[in-house]
Amino acid sequence: MSAPTRLAIVGGGPRALSILERLAARAAEVPGPVEIHLIDAVQVGCGQVWRTGQPDWYLMNTVAGEITAFSGPPDGGPARPGAGPSFAQWWDTLEPDHDHANDYAPRNLYGRYLLFLLDVIERNLPSSITLHRIVATVTDLRKEGEGYCLTLHDGREIRVDRAAIATGHARPRLSGRLRELQRFAESEPALRFIPGGSAADMPLSAIGPGSKVGVIGMGLTFYDVVAALTVGRGGRFTESRDGLAYVPSGNEPSLVAGSRSGFPQPARGRNQKPAGFLHRPVFFTEELVRTVAGSERLDMHKHLTPRLMAEVDFVYFTAVLRERSGVATAEEFAARVRAGGGRSVTELARRAADFGLAGVPGLDFDTLALPFADRTFADRAAFDKELLVAVDADVREAERGNVDSPVKAGLDVLRSLRWIIRELTDFGGLTPSSHRDGLIDWYAPRSAFLAAGPPLIRLRETRALIDAGVLRVIGPQAQFATDATAGGFTVLSPRVRGAREVVETVIDARIPAADVRADTSALTRALLRRGLWSEFVNGGEFPTGGLAVSRSPFHPVRSDGRPEHGLHVLGIPTEHSRYFTQVVATGPTGWSEFMRDADDVASHMLRPADLNTPRPLAIRG
Repeated sequence: MSAPTRLAIVGGGPRALSILERLAARAAEVPGPVEIHLIDAVQVGCGQVWRTGQPDWYLMNTVAGEITAFSGPPDGGPARPGAGPSFAQWWDTLEPDHDHANDYAPRNLYGRYLLFLLDVIERNLPSSITLHRIVATVTDLRKEGEGYCLTLHDGREIRVDRAAIATGHARPRLSGRLRELQRFAESEPALRFIPGGSAADMPLSAIGPGSKVGVIGMGLTFYDVVAALTVGRGGRFTESRDGLAYVPSGNEPSLVAGSRSGFPQPARGRNQKPAGFLHRPVFFTEELVRTVAGSERLDMHKHLTPRLMAEVDFVYFTAVLRERSGVATAEEFAARVRAGGGRSVTELARRAADFGLAGVPGLDFDTLALPFADRTFADRAAFDKELLVAVDADVREAERGNVDSPVKAGLDVLRSLRWIIRELTDFGGLTPSSHRDGLIDWYAPRSAFLAAGPPLIRLRETRALIDAGVLRVIGPQAQFATDATAGGFTVLSPRVRGAREVVETVIDARIPAADVRADTSALTRALLRRGLWSEFVNGGEFPTGGLAVSRSPFHPVRSDGRPEHGLHVLGIPTEHSRYFTQVVATGPTGWSEFMRDADDVASHMLRPADLNTPRPLAIRG
């Protein structure tokens, strides 16, 4: 018998499992035996973020009907690689009395779905393919001949022909102000600084009841932290005639949150779209953007933003007309706009004026993302009043839904446009300065803040917690600093007179940005040291922090500038070489880029290896 082709997938979450699923779906293409090592440090099959042991209060922010981990829908036969239920369909089998398509699931439930997929994959593997599930941390990877040797944390070694790496979020070294906060906490036994990451991995149980806690950032991780320190401490929410109310347990700390905007991340609109719905763009297509740019290298603000905003406003105006004049008028407007082919963005304003919308402004990202920009408040009561008005307004819009609310409908389009932005910007598609200033610093945070928010219930809970006095938002332009005289950290807003609090704990409720050079992972450090990985530097001018990778099938680019053909990298480590990699598998009615990327990697990994090269034992140690 020929020696087996040996493969490794490092990481056990959705990206890793998608590669495995496509390997299994392509099993018939393999002429000889194959051994696959699926390795994860926490839980093989779902990884750290989706592990099944975490509490129910950590929620997903995508409805179940938009998610699948199978690369094809059910076809009437048994679930198998290439044909299986969406997340919502699988959830319905657990609770058949309820349609879960528009529900937001606990993350641990999605982890169970991923484990279901892993079991389906393993049951359907042909006898020529062996899968090894390995719970371990890979600390080193070195090249040996035509293959690779992976070193595990316990000293074992695994030798493979090819490897795919999909390790997810990293924990970079702290620097700047965050490092100052950490050092201050280390010098004072009564203080605590908790760096950014997943809330489920934070040592929140060490925070005592009644203590004061400052929270940096008010995005998705903020909601997780708040849930853990309220519902996770025995508090509960109850519906009343006046809305949602919070009943404290007495075990909660006192929370003071702050961010640049001074506003919690807006809620996703109630889903009114069928599974598989995809907006068909008119103004923002790859062809139109490149035609306008001509021979110029793309610039975010010059070439992409005008057309992208026209696409958002097209949907926004259509929803406004539907609300004002009815469905028929809205459909006529949309048909006339589409008939124009999107060649000129000024056509949108002319058509809107024809339908009585002259002078109606479109959506403005800066105003929406920074609702209190340039405003000052006489005192905390004045800011609190305006904050609650804004929260209530967002709740009302989210309750109307992502079709009926013009604001939520327009912003929801951004999710459908991600793949076009990827086509235009990935692998240095923008000029170095525009990549940094236009995409990373301006567009990406605003798009994520406005279009990738939490379920509606999170905004309602935030309102209830503020009413209960458990949570306070400090104000815009929040600053977190140290005060040795006061014996604690300070949280303040320069825009709100008197807005200053002294707290004992500071939690960074933000996911750290990708920075391969600052990554503390032993594997990342080893790959950089060995020259198998390198940082993506756009145009030789802008060090992005992301890992440099080739186009499909996504080989890491070595320090000598050449691709390492036996390795593949997908997901978050490649952020900034690519755009918006932190997604779960979506698109139950058709292939998304997520599935296509996984299939490209799987196809390359299964190419015949040099079976004449002698190999030692697969695992030793």
